[in-house]
Amino acid sequence: MATTETPAVPAATAARGGFLPGLIRVRELSILLVTGAAVVYFALTSGPGFATSENYHTIAQYVAPWAIVGAGEVLVLICGQIDLSAGFVFTLAPFVLVLFTNNGWPLWAALIGAVAAGTGVGVVNGLIHTWFGLSSFITTLGMAFLLWGLSLIVSGGSPVGAPHGGVMAVFGGWGWSEFLWALVVVAVMQVVLSTTRFGVATRATGGNPVGAAESGIRTSRVKVICFAVTGGLAAFAGILQGTRVGSYDPTNGGFNTMFYAVAAAVIGGTALLGGSGTVIGAFLGALLLGLVYDGFNLTGISANAFYVVLGVAILLAALLNVYLTLLRKRLGSQSPRRGS
Repeated sequence: MATTETPAVPAATAARGGFLPGLIRVRELSILLVTGAAVVYFALTSGPGFATSENYHTIAQYVAPWAIVGAGEVLVLICGQIDLSAGFVFTLAPFVLVLFTNNGWPLWAALIGAVAAGTGVGVVNGLIHTWFGLSSFITTLGMAFLLWGLSLIVSGGSPVGAPHGGVMAVFGGWGWSEFLWALVVVAVMQVVLSTTRFGVATRATGGNPVGAAESGIRTSRVKVICFAVTGGLAAFAGILQGTRVGSYDPTNGGFNTMFYAVAAAVIGGTALLGGSGTVIGAFLGALLLGLVYDGFNLTGISANAFYVVLGVAILLAALLNVYLTLLRKRLGSQSPRRGS
């Protein structure tokens, strides 16, 4: 009885069809390689001051708030939207916490209330955008200025001391706690985005909103939830940052924190037009920004040059993301079908 055998695939063909396309499909590969190159470069050019625990701590302090806020911005960007108010939720939330404690709230309840207030800001952003059809850019820009004014009014334009002890020892009181919380947030959000139905719905909402709606996904609800998560994470990051420093400052956060978070997400491979992105990529983008910022300080390069590098990095990352997306689609269409 004749038997059919599967023809052997040449090793070179298997490599082209397996290993290399597999690497290309790893969205974080390019930013991981660039981050590794930055570590090597600054370790060689910055002298012995780079590879020290104190300097690693400094880098972690840069990275943590950008990574936490960026984790929320990734969700909003995947939906094809943007949140410009997250940096001012970051600013206002610590003063909300102080306001609650001054009115007799226990510290743990004030912390939850401040994060809930930030989440509420995100809900308002999402509802205005979905109910009235106003673009998220305009909605969150207006909200940003509103929160900026509230921060100055509530604080009186002056920093206030951060509460310490008790629950605050865990939420920012220890030097590395902010960075550890950033790792926890990144891990949880990546799992949510990659393994849950909500993550699938988020990508579908940004990639093909009409098709997603027709398939039964409540796209408006998905967007509101993404804005709410962004607001809650921004509030949490602001409290962590201020508690670590020891004071809540109305000039902290703002557009700077928001733009660094968005830049981290874009550099990490999140598509500005929606549909794709990873939280881990945003974390690596924040890590790269922190490395470059710290490395410039150590090597004596003007801080102004950092913004040049940041601008170039965003442009190159966006272009590379477009190219890799097209390449992945091409490889997917050329993949041999089972049984052929």
